[in-house]
Amino acid sequence: MRMIGKKIILCAVMAITALCASAQPERPKLVVGIVIDQMRWDYLYTYTWGERGFNTLLTEGYRCSNTMVDYVPTITAIGHASIFSGTTPAFHGIAGNSFSINGKTVSSVQDDTERAVGGNDKTQGKSPRNLIATNIADQLYLATDYKSRTVGIALKDRAAILPSGHHPVGAYWFDGNSKSFVTSTYYCNKLPKWVADFNKRQRDILASDLYNTPAGTTITFALAEQVLINEKLGQGEATDMLTISVSNTDMCAHYTGSHSPKLDSIYWQLDKELANFIDFLDRRIGRDNYLLFLTADHGGTHGCTRMEEHHLPNGAWESSVAREAANKILKAQYGVENLIKKDHGFTFYLNHVAIDSAGLDTHEVAQSACRELAKADEIEWAVEVADIDNCPMPSFLKERVKLGYYPGRSGDIYVIHRTGVQLGKTESAGSNHGTWSQSDSHIPLIFMGWHITPGETSRLIHMTDIAATVCALLHIQAPDGCIGTPIFE
Repeated sequence: MRMIGKKIILCAVMAITALCASAQPERPKLVVGIVIDQMRWDYLYTYTWGERGFNTLLTEGYRCSNTMVDYVPTITAIGHASIFSGTTPAFHGIAGNSFSINGKTVSSVQDDTERAVGGNDKTQGKSPRNLIATNIADQLYLATDYKSRTVGIALKDRAAILPSGHHPVGAYWFDGNSKSFVTSTYYCNKLPKWVADFNKRQRDILASDLYNTPAGTTITFALAEQVLINEKLGQGEATDMLTISVSNTDMCAHYTGSHSPKLDSIYWQLDKELANFIDFLDRRIGRDNYLLFLTADHGGTHGCTRMEEHHLPNGAWESSVAREAANKILKAQYGVENLIKKDHGFTFYLNHVAIDSAGLDTHEVAQSACRELAKADEIEWAVEVADIDNCPMPSFLKERVKLGYYPGRSGDIYVIHRTGVQLGKTESAGSNHGTWSQSDSHIPLIFMGWHITPGETSRLIHMTDIAATVCALLHIQAPDGCIGTPIFE
């Protein structure tokens, strides 16, 4: 009887073990998220690509050809935070490239409690602490019992920091002061030797113009390969993650505009770098062992001068000029200076201290400010966010404004440009972004690699669906603020 009992217990243990083993989800060795800063969706088809690179993604990947940003403003920090968290500023708190915290203007990744690691005396400490939601990397870390390892890289600090989450192995960005890749004490107290050696080896290219030449693309992917080699991502027992953002596509576009010779050269080099990087991944990890997705944080306009040259609708509007003009009218009306304290592109902050000191009604002042801002031909609506439901703007725009608003960080007033109008000067050839328009909000999205069957869908997909899809494929919980839906195809 004792022997029979032991056999029963052994069988039960074996059955439970087999059940647990079968319950373990299959996952790839590596997830690679690539963001091309300010890449319009139509660039996939307006450029003539080589045989590999983008063509590999287009022919061997799954294309989501109607992917839209579902909030405003459509700008870099928000885009990078939203792609990887599956939510918007209303829930992740990154309200812009810069915004207010306790009345102080800060950058999206500014952290005065941290110090720079690498760089020089002018280099500042940064961290992801302003991001209040988890993202893919965080959820992967939790789901693998803290074994998953993530690294984020980019020329821009926010583009390296926000995608890689709150507990990466490291995040590295280019510091223009020291002409080197740096990090901060949030991640480590000493720059890893391999990063320091990389900076030394690449000293000449790092000293060149990385923002407006193909060199910025080349150095980004060179660093990506070194991350995989030195951090051994994709070589462990748990799924690892690498986030890459190509920043010079945005920087050059702002300066020279879409399809300028300089920007074209960057995209052609990007095509070559993608080809080489995919080959590197295939050799080191194996096509069936990595899941790769490529997208953009936002699109971009064609620039006023180009549109004007071809007699197409265009226009430009400067928020600082509008603020100064509105403040003059408000002073004449209320006898108080600078009732609009500051502006950040599309959003305006009221001077609540001055309003309260003068005994004014905040709503009345806000409505007066909205009326003045909306008088400009370039502005369709100027709305007090707290009163947005009473504004006659279309409901889908109201929802985008709401999704882009975080209390205490976003401004009191939001402006919606007339279609075709961009931030900046009318004489500028440079591209810009931030509006709800197709130019700014229609982004590329392609998945390739592990468990991905080539194909395409044209149904409406939102940027916030990206994180939901990746997490569903990995069988992990979506980020805690995620509002996206997995792309079932």
